[in-house]
Amino acid sequence: MQPIIETHEIARTYRMGEEYVHALKGISIRVNKGEYVAFMGPSGSGKSTLMNVIGCLDTPSSGTYRLNNQDVSDMTENELATVRNKEIGFVFQTFNLLPRSSSLDNVALPLIYAGISKHDRRERAMQVLESVGLSDRALHKPNELSGGQRQRVAIARALVNNPSIILADEPTGNLDTKTSYSVMELFQDLHDQGNTIIMVTHEDDIAHYAHRIIRLKDGLVETDEVNTQITRHRVDEII
Repeated sequence: MQPIIETHEIARTYRMGEEYVHALKGISIRVNKGEYVAFMGPSGSGKSTLMNVIGCLDTPSSGTYRLNNQDVSDMTENELATVRNKEIGFVFQTFNLLPRSSSLDNVALPLIYAGISKHDRRERAMQVLESVGLSDRALHKPNELSGGQRQRVAIARALVNNPSIILADEPTGNLDTKTSYSVMELFQDLHDQGNTIIMVTHEDDIAHYAHRIIRLKDGLVETDEVNTQITRHRVDEII
């Protein structure tokens, strides 16, 4: 299998006043292209820090990280920004949509940084909105959409650059149960299409959509197991 993420003894230490916080204490993991992985763990376990390092939003204090065969451990901020825009699609709990922009413009935003022409980025953004079932909401602003629709716009934005990996940080944290399952059904379909997905969640039922679950505790990997009870249900089956 082709590895897309390889970390070797990744550590991350923060200084808070006179104290040092060791958020990660030497984590080595490998994620292959096309995998669907969930990071779980209690508050303070290091799962969000690990997500930030993998997403090139933070750099390790020590250790190495290779993303799609590039060593990104010691890159500058500008180099990391380029890698993020090209390689990674982010989905956040709070959606992070521009409130005064339409769904279409929100989805097209990463293509501006990629230097794509206005015509081409609007065409691509519309294609991706259609793929998540929201072509009829292209001109609606976030406050005109439901929570589930906003998350679908955020997922479309994550997909628009054809990233190597999709990173989802608590993607159902602000959604009710039925809407959460609807969003997870979409992630399920995206994985079926060959996308590599890494998700942070504290919810067991959401984690079980993934094919592999990595549990962290105190900055270390506690368990790394194949999920033998993958959740696959359709929203129309939910009462």
